[in-house]
Amino acid sequence: MKRLGHFLLPAVGIASALLLWWGASAIVPDLPSPVRTWEESKVYILKPLEKRGEMDQGIALLAYYSLMRVARGFLLGIAIATPLGFLLGLSKTATRAFDPVMQVLRPISPLAWLPLGLIIFRKSESAALFAIAVCSMWPTVINMTVGVRAILQDYWNVVKVLRLSRFMTFTKIIVPATLSYMFTGFRLSLGIAWLVIVASEMLTGTPGVGGFLWQEYNSLIYSHILLAILTIGVVGFVLDRIMGVAEARLRAI
Repeated sequence: MKRLGHFLLPAVGIASALLLWWGASAIVPDLPSPVRTWEESKVYILKPLEKRGEMDQGIALLAYYSLMRVARGFLLGIAIATPLGFLLGLSKTATRAFDPVMQVLRPISPLAWLPLGLIIFRKSESAALFAIAVCSMWPTVINMTVGVRAILQDYWNVVKVLRLSRFMTFTKIIVPATLSYMFTGFRLSLGIAWLVIVASEMLTGTPGVGGFLWQEYNSLIYSHILLAILTIGVVGFVLDRIMGVAEARLRAI
Protein backbone atom coordinates (compact mmCIF):
# COMPACT_ATOMS: atom_id res chain seq x y z
CA MET A 1 0.00 0.00 0.00
CA LYS A 2 2.86 2.34 0.90
CA ARG A 3 4.59 1.61 -2.41
CA LEU A 4 1.33 2.29 -4.25
CA GLY A 5 1.14 5.67 -2.53
CA HIS A 6 4.54 6.61 -3.91
CA PHE A 7 3.10 6.39 -7.43
CA LEU A 8 -0.53 7.29 -6.78
CA LEU A 9 0.01 10.60 -4.96
CA PRO A 10 2.39 12.06 -7.60
CA ALA A 11 -0.04 10.90 -10.29
CA VAL A 12 -2.86 12.77 -8.53
CA GLY A 13 -0.67 15.89 -8.32
CA ILE A 14 0.24 15.73 -12.02
CA ALA A 15 -3.36 15.15 -13.01
CA SER A 16 -4.45 18.14 -10.91
CA ALA A 17 -1.81 20.34 -12.59
CA LEU A 18 -2.96 19.20 -16.04
CA LEU A 19 -6.58 19.90 -15.11
CA LEU A 20 -5.65 23.38 -13.90
CA TRP A 21 -3.69 23.95 -17.12
CA TRP A 22 -6.67 22.83 -19.21
CA GLY A 23 -8.99 25.14 -17.25
CA ALA A 24 -6.62 28.10 -17.69
CA SER A 25 -6.39 27.44 -21.44
CA ALA A 26 -10.17 27.62 -21.68
CA ILE A 27 -10.10 31.10 -20.09
CA VAL A 28 -6.98 32.54 -21.74
CA PRO A 29 -7.39 32.42 -25.55
CA ASP A 30 -3.65 32.41 -26.40
CA LEU A 31 -2.74 29.71 -23.86
CA PRO A 32 -2.57 26.30 -25.57
CA SER A 33 -4.24 23.36 -23.86
CA PRO A 34 -2.23 20.23 -22.92
CA VAL A 35 -3.58 18.40 -25.99
CA ARG A 36 -2.76 21.25 -28.36
CA THR A 37 0.70 21.63 -26.84
CA TRP A 38 1.36 17.93 -27.46
CA GLU A 39 0.10 18.05 -31.03
CA GLU A 40 2.21 21.07 -31.95
CA SER A 41 5.33 20.00 -30.04
CA LYS A 42 5.45 16.22 -30.41
CA VAL A 43 8.02 16.31 -33.22
CA TYR A 44 10.53 17.77 -30.72
CA ILE A 45 9.73 15.02 -28.22
CA LEU A 46 9.36 12.00 -30.52
CA LYS A 47 12.54 12.96 -32.42
CA PRO A 48 14.59 14.34 -29.51
CA LEU A 49 17.99 14.06 -31.22
CA GLU A 50 17.05 15.29 -34.69
CA LYS A 51 18.77 18.45 -35.92
CA ARG A 52 16.87 20.39 -38.59
CA GLY A 53 18.43 23.83 -38.04
CA GLU A 54 20.30 25.88 -35.45
CA MET A 55 17.26 26.24 -33.18
CA ASP A 56 14.98 23.71 -34.86
CA GLN A 57 16.30 20.66 -33.02
CA GLY A 58 14.98 17.87 -30.84
CA ILE A 59 14.34 18.85 -27.24
CA ALA A 60 16.99 16.43 -25.95
CA LEU A 61 19.66 18.11 -28.08
CA LEU A 62 18.63 21.56 -26.90
CA ALA A 63 18.69 20.40 -23.27
CA TYR A 64 22.11 18.82 -23.86
CA TYR A 65 23.59 22.13 -25.06
CA SER A 66 22.23 23.89 -21.99
CA LEU A 67 23.41 21.16 -19.63
CA MET A 68 26.97 21.29 -20.97
CA ARG A 69 27.10 25.03 -20.32
CA VAL A 70 25.61 24.56 -16.88
CA ALA A 71 28.10 21.81 -16.01
CA ARG A 72 31.11 23.96 -16.92
CA GLY A 73 29.79 27.08 -15.17
CA PHE A 74 28.65 25.13 -12.10
CA LEU A 75 31.99 23.32 -11.70
CA LEU A 76 33.83 26.61 -12.05
CA GLY A 77 31.56 28.20 -9.45
CA ILE A 78 31.93 25.48 -6.81
CA ALA A 79 35.69 25.26 -7.48
CA ILE A 80 35.85 28.86 -6.27
CA ALA A 81 33.10 28.65 -3.66
CA THR A 82 34.19 25.52 -1.77
CA PRO A 83 37.66 26.68 -0.65
CA LEU A 84 36.28 30.17 -0.05
CA GLY A 85 33.59 28.71 2.21
CA PHE A 86 36.17 26.71 4.15
CA LEU A 87 38.32 29.83 4.56
CA LEU A 88 35.42 31.97 5.80
CA GLY A 89 34.30 29.24 8.17
CA LEU A 90 37.76 28.84 9.71
CA SER A 91 38.78 32.50 9.82
CA LYS A 92 36.69 35.21 11.44
CA THR A 93 39.16 37.76 10.10
CA ALA A 94 38.51 36.63 6.52
CA THR A 95 34.77 36.77 7.18
CA ARG A 96 34.95 40.35 8.42
CA ALA A 97 37.04 41.28 5.38
CA PHE A 98 34.95 39.59 2.67
CA ASP A 99 31.42 39.51 4.07
CA PRO A 100 30.53 43.08 2.92
CA VAL A 101 31.73 42.25 -0.60
CA MET A 102 29.69 39.02 -0.62
CA GLN A 103 26.54 40.75 0.57
CA VAL A 104 26.85 43.31 -2.22
CA LEU A 105 27.58 40.79 -5.00
CA ARG A 106 25.18 38.02 -3.93
CA PRO A 107 21.82 39.63 -4.86
CA ILE A 108 22.95 40.88 -8.28
CA SER A 109 20.83 39.40 -11.06
CA PRO A 110 22.34 37.22 -13.82
CA LEU A 111 20.82 39.73 -16.25
CA ALA A 112 23.35 42.22 -14.87
CA TRP A 113 26.34 39.86 -14.81
CA LEU A 114 25.89 38.69 -18.40
CA PRO A 115 26.51 42.08 -20.05
CA LEU A 116 29.62 42.49 -17.90
CA GLY A 117 30.78 39.05 -19.06
CA LEU A 118 30.24 40.09 -22.67
CA ILE A 119 32.34 43.21 -22.08
CA ILE A 120 35.17 41.22 -20.47
CA PHE A 121 35.25 38.10 -22.67
CA ARG A 122 33.55 39.37 -25.88
CA LYS A 123 32.09 35.89 -26.45
CA SER A 124 28.58 34.79 -25.49
CA GLU A 125 29.73 31.31 -24.41
CA SER A 126 32.39 32.64 -22.03
CA ALA A 127 30.03 35.33 -20.75
CA ALA A 128 27.40 32.69 -19.95
CA LEU A 129 29.91 30.58 -18.02
CA PHE A 130 31.02 33.68 -16.13
CA ALA A 131 27.43 34.56 -15.18
CA ILE A 132 26.66 30.99 -14.10
CA ALA A 133 29.78 30.72 -11.95
CA VAL A 134 29.30 34.09 -10.23
CA CYS A 135 25.57 33.63 -9.56
CA SER A 136 25.68 29.98 -8.47
CA MET A 137 28.63 30.10 -6.09
CA TRP A 138 27.00 31.94 -3.17
CA PRO A 139 24.81 29.14 -1.73
CA THR A 140 27.86 26.90 -1.57
CA VAL A 141 29.97 29.61 0.08
CA ILE A 142 27.31 30.31 2.70
CA ASN A 143 26.56 26.65 3.47
CA MET A 144 30.24 25.73 3.71
CA THR A 145 30.85 28.64 6.07
CA VAL A 146 27.93 27.65 8.29
CA GLY A 147 28.98 23.98 8.16
CA VAL A 148 32.52 24.65 9.33
CA ARG A 149 31.32 26.88 12.15
CA ALA A 150 28.83 24.20 13.24
CA ILE A 151 31.57 21.64 13.94
CA LEU A 152 31.36 20.70 17.63
CA GLN A 153 34.14 21.84 19.94
CA ASP A 154 34.70 18.19 20.92
CA TYR A 155 36.08 17.53 17.44
CA TRP A 156 38.55 20.39 17.74
CA ASN A 157 39.60 19.04 21.15
CA VAL A 158 40.34 15.68 19.52
CA VAL A 159 42.49 17.48 16.94
CA LYS A 160 44.52 19.10 19.71
CA VAL A 161 44.88 15.93 21.77
CA LEU A 162 45.96 13.77 18.82
CA ARG A 163 48.01 16.62 17.31
CA LEU A 164 46.61 15.95 13.88
CA SER A 165 48.24 17.58 10.90
CA ARG A 166 46.33 20.16 8.89
CA PHE A 167 45.79 17.63 6.12
CA MET A 168 44.44 15.00 8.53
CA THR A 169 42.28 17.60 10.26
CA PHE A 170 40.82 18.66 6.93
CA THR A 171 40.19 15.13 5.56
CA LYS A 172 39.14 13.39 8.78
CA ILE A 173 37.35 16.12 10.70
CA ILE A 174 36.28 19.10 8.60
CA VAL A 175 35.14 17.39 5.39
CA PRO A 176 33.05 14.60 7.03
CA ALA A 177 31.49 17.06 9.49
CA THR A 178 30.48 19.51 6.75
CA LEU A 179 29.43 17.00 4.06
CA SER A 180 25.68 17.59 4.46
CA TYR A 181 26.16 21.37 4.38
CA MET A 182 28.41 21.02 1.34
CA PHE A 183 25.87 19.06 -0.69
CA THR A 184 23.03 21.33 0.36
CA GLY A 185 25.08 24.18 -1.05
CA PHE A 186 25.87 22.20 -4.21
CA ARG A 187 22.19 21.41 -4.79
CA LEU A 188 21.16 25.04 -4.36
CA SER A 189 24.03 26.21 -6.56
CA LEU A 190 23.10 23.74 -9.28
CA GLY A 191 19.50 24.94 -9.25
CA ILE A 192 20.63 28.54 -9.62
CA ALA A 193 23.07 27.57 -12.40
CA TRP A 194 20.18 26.01 -14.33
CA LEU A 195 18.11 29.17 -13.89
CA VAL A 196 20.98 31.39 -15.04
CA ILE A 197 21.68 29.44 -18.23
CA VAL A 198 18.09 29.87 -19.38
CA ALA A 199 18.31 33.64 -18.90
CA SER A 200 21.74 33.73 -20.56
CA GLU A 201 20.59 31.82 -23.62
CA MET A 202 17.53 34.00 -23.95
CA LEU A 203 19.69 37.13 -24.00
CA THR A 204 22.44 35.80 -26.28
CA GLY A 205 20.26 33.68 -28.60
CA THR A 206 22.58 30.67 -28.37
CA PRO A 207 21.21 27.16 -29.06
CA GLY A 208 19.69 25.62 -25.96
CA VAL A 209 16.41 25.48 -24.09
CA GLY A 210 16.53 29.18 -23.21
CA GLY A 211 17.40 30.24 -26.76
CA PHE A 212 14.64 28.02 -28.12
CA LEU A 213 12.12 29.50 -25.69
CA TRP A 214 12.96 33.07 -26.70
CA GLN A 215 12.86 32.26 -30.42
CA GLU A 216 9.45 30.63 -30.12
CA TYR A 217 8.14 33.58 -28.10
CA ASN A 218 9.25 35.96 -30.86
CA SER A 219 7.59 33.62 -33.37
CA LEU A 220 4.38 33.59 -31.28
CA ILE A 221 4.37 29.77 -31.10
CA TYR A 222 3.05 29.47 -27.57
CA SER A 223 2.88 25.68 -27.38
CA HIS A 224 6.65 25.52 -27.91
CA ILE A 225 7.10 28.02 -25.09
CA LEU A 226 5.24 25.63 -22.79
CA LEU A 227 7.37 22.75 -24.05
CA ALA A 228 10.50 24.70 -23.14
CA ILE A 229 9.12 25.59 -19.70
CA LEU A 230 8.23 21.96 -18.97
CA THR A 231 11.67 20.85 -20.15
CA ILE A 232 13.34 23.37 -17.85
CA GLY A 233 11.29 22.09 -14.92
CA VAL A 234 11.85 18.39 -15.63
CA VAL A 235 15.60 18.79 -16.14
CA GLY A 236 15.87 20.85 -12.95
CA PHE A 237 14.00 18.12 -11.05
CA VAL A 238 16.29 15.40 -12.43
CA LEU A 239 19.43 17.39 -11.57
CA ASP A 240 18.26 17.86 -7.99
CA ARG A 241 17.54 14.13 -7.63
CA ILE A 242 20.97 13.23 -9.03
CA MET A 243 22.63 15.46 -6.45
CA GLY A 244 20.52 13.86 -3.73
CA VAL A 245 21.58 10.36 -4.80
CA ALA A 246 25.26 11.43 -4.95
CA GLU A 247 25.00 12.83 -1.42
CA ALA A 248 23.40 9.60 -0.12
CA ARG A 249 26.10 7.47 -1.76
CA LEU A 250 28.92 9.55 -0.27
CA ARG A 251 27.38 9.39 3.18
CA ALA A 252 27.15 5.60 2.88
CA ILE A 253 30.89 5.25 2.15
